[in-house]
Amino acid sequence: MQLVYLSPVPWESFAQRPHKFVEWFHARTQGRVLWVDPYPTRLPILSDLRRRKMHSTAPATPQTPDWLTLLKPGGLPIEPLPFSYWINRFAWQRVSAEIQKFAQTAPSFLAIGKPSLLAISLLEQPHWQGSLYDAMDDFPAFYGGISRFAMASRERRIVRSVSTLWASSTALKNRWGNLRDDIQLVRNGLDGQVLPEPSTTKPLSPKHIFGYVGTIASWFDWDWVNALAKARPNDTLRLIGPVYAPAPYKLAGNIEILPACNHQSALKAMQEFSVGLIPFQKNSLTASVDPIKYYEYRALNLPVISSDFGEMSLRKDAPGVFVSKGAGDISSKAAAALEFIGTPHETTHFIDRHSWNARFDAARFITISA
Repeated sequence: MQLVYLSPVPWESFAQRPHKFVEWFHARTQGRVLWVDPYPTRLPILSDLRRRKMHSTAPATPQTPDWLTLLKPGGLPIEPLPFSYWINRFAWQRVSAEIQKFAQTAPSFLAIGKPSLLAISLLEQPHWQGSLYDAMDDFPAFYGGISRFAMASRERRIVRSVSTLWASSTALKNRWGNLRDDIQLVRNGLDGQVLPEPSTTKPLSPKHIFGYVGTIASWFDWDWVNALAKARPNDTLRLIGPVYAPAPYKLAGNIEILPACNHQSALKAMQEFSVGLIPFQKNSLTASVDPIKYYEYRALNLPVISSDFGEMSLRKDAPGVFVSKGAGDISSKAAAALEFIGTPHETTHFIDRHSWNARFDAARFITISA
């Protein structure tokens, strides 16, 4: 039993849901994995140049295990245009041939992490034992114009065609409810094996660190962060990660912005936090998001203050979670979060319950976990 996985992120990016999924598949089946990196599925925009420059200085990437083969399909960034498949298929000839050869060596499953014309063309081939679409984002919401229309159309086609459909958030599950009634909610999770030991004591210093680790892009709520900084003038707000959307004004002086780092360094940086922050705007981009940083913060016994968006809106009563409606309640949420103290037992239980293995084991993906 083996897997062809069309990933939404490159293998060389930091380990996230796609990486954990293929690791789980191999651990459960001992099967080989053919990982296909993503290619551009929208027309290029000017900000792509900035992103490419920032990615060129990204942290070190994961090793390729001997059970995984990596393919890079390439192709021109013209997918939304009519007849683009007939142009790019020449660039995909080698990749398509390798996938077909791989799939003929043993019973194979196809898993799709991002809609694309290549995914549709592979899905139409007859040699799959089963197929999965793991809907991790509202992909059309990240695009505009003809790119958004094309992505939405291709995603609907894939949703209708796969044998198994997962959704990573409640909003995504509800979104596809009009097309299918067999959608499985498979939220994000965490890898407990890479976590440092969680702290069970509060820092002695009267100065607290409210911290965020992750990408700072168009969905980041600078107003919310600045309001928190002003409400806690004697504390520090520490933001760690690549900045694709800088603050549109001068920020409060107690806000620190530090560069991106690898995952292990990020986890160590979180240990210095008093409170973990998830400051995202509430809009169409974030409505479908179940942030992985929520799981990592809580697994490190950190209380979490989040803006009211996506899956976090459903966690208002979860232990250690404080959901803010806006600037008006930030001060009280910060005070309440600093009072929270979790127990080691609660932390261990949280890690076990929300591990990637527990997530994927509980879901139905053909019969591989039987």
